[in-house]
Amino acid sequence: MKGEHAERFTLLRPLLFTIAYEILGSATEADDVLQDSYLRWAGVDLSAVRDTKSYLAQLVTRQSLNALRAGARRREEYVGPWLPEPLLLDDQDPSTDVVLAESVSMAMLVLLETLSPDERAVFVLREVFGFDYAEIAEAVGKPAPTVRQVAHRAREHVRARRKRFDTVDPQRNAEITAQFLATAASGDVDALMAMLAPDAAWMADGGGKVSAARRPVVGAEKVARAITGLLRKAGTEMRVEMVNCNSAPAVLLYLEAELAMVVTLEIAGDKITNFYVMRNPDKLAALATARDISRG
Repeated sequence: MKGEHAERFTLLRPLLFTIAYEILGSATEADDVLQDSYLRWAGVDLSAVRDTKSYLAQLVTRQSLNALRAGARRREEYVGPWLPEPLLLDDQDPSTDVVLAESVSMAMLVLLETLSPDERAVFVLREVFGFDYAEIAEAVGKPAPTVRQVAHRAREHVRARRKRFDTVDPQRNAEITAQFLATAASGDVDALMAMLAPDAAWMADGGGKVSAARRPVVGAEKVARAITGLLRKAGTEMRVEMVNCNSAPAVLLYLEAELAMVVTLEIAGDKITNFYVMRNPDKLAALATARDISRG
């Protein structure tokens, strides 16, 4: 029977990982949740399980909520901006599933941080994965009518704060990212500003472990000057690599063969609107493994 437990869990692992990651904003913590959830699943009598997907999604959601609440104090005491762990994707084309691409985007994950744990879990399960209210009620331990209210509240909160999500064109975004790198390397501030939205923002997470701006840098000119200054400081020691993180173009920057930061770009209307910059070495460690995500 243990073989069947493993088989069912492995089949649904991309879905379960995606649920945990979207609730937690951390690939490392999502891995821990899946490991703990599997140990619990291994002791379940399979003859009593009517719907494996629903059962495991509920189990992973409960464990994710426990982890989210347990880490609340750490996030409150975090030094500087807190950003989600960047997710290196396993050769997935974000244009094939727009809902999935938006749900793991840095912009959405940062927005989900403004929800309560219950609102976040309910929103993710309902809006991204399409579970019904009875299944979600079982997962979060609340009556279905209450879950409906929570879902409505979370949906309105997200809708009020979310900018329109453009249809992802991976080819065009890759071209803009390559052009951005070339322009930034040239040191031409005016040319770089022309690539940015007027209210472009640079948000960096150093976790108090490495130097990073404690507050977001906002405005095309300020951001352009910050970028050219950073590259000038890095000098010729720097090596860059373009990848796909969180269904968006991203740049890995290496200094002396060490990964120093990952910059995820948000692009709308051919302009770069946001730079999400991860410098915290603990969170950069998650990039060692490419991930497979799924809604099904």
